[in-house]
Amino acid sequence: MGMLDGKVAIVTGASAGIGRAAALLFAEEGASVVLAARREQLLQELVSEIRAKGGNAVALSGDVASEDYNKALVELTLSKFGKLDIAFNNAGTLGWPGAITDLSLDNWSQTLSTNLTSGFLAAKYQVPVMVAAGGSIIFTSSFVGYEMGMPHQSAYAASKAGIIGLVKTLASEYGAEGIRVNALLPGGTNTDMAKEFGDSPEVKEFVRNIHALKRTASPEEIAMTALYLASDLSSFTTGAALLADGGVSISKV
Repeated sequence: MGMLDGKVAIVTGASAGIGRAAALLFAEEGASVVLAARREQLLQELVSEIRAKGGNAVALSGDVASEDYNKALVELTLSKFGKLDIAFNNAGTLGWPGAITDLSLDNWSQTLSTNLTSGFLAAKYQVPVMVAAGGSIIFTSSFVGYEMGMPHQSAYAASKAGIIGLVKTLASEYGAEGIRVNALLPGGTNTDMAKEFGDSPEVKEFVRNIHALKRTASPEEIAMTALYLASDLSSFTTGAALLADGGVSISKV
């Protein structure tokens, strides 16, 4: 018996990294999953992989910063599975690193649109269909901008810190309706986005060493924390900024 038997989950950013690992894990634990990301081919490959393992999945490609896309995702979920129990709003971007004096307004706006406005749009359409029966909404934030400041990451940090404010507000607004809302804050994780931050041996060593565990996470490790927040194991957890960061927030050496 799976931890998510009979549940229906939306997973955004599902074509790679943490989102892909979470989609596979949620499906293995019994959830029917609706996969969202930009890259259609990768989504369809993941649908095939989940179905080959006996799971249930559908996909819709698009831009999480689009209101129409967020609405369509929920409509697809209801038309295919009749309800929505879990939403893992995980899609995001590192944006344009650089000193704030070199950051254009377009750069800033695009990063906030993908990382923060997408969360508003997701919740706008997810919350109403969860109100009757309750559910779990999870947003991927970051230790950057919450526990640690990193040079040249102003737009990313601001967007991820904003997600935590959104989470706390939504948790307060809809707790009485049985909707739990939490933020998942991964540490360094072996994803394509991490390679964008830096892929040289020197950068990799720096990133490993800022963690108390002196290593980075696999996407599957972070997906297990998402599973905790999605499942009844976290039935009394809401409004949390849950660190799964390998101790980067407390490491000083």
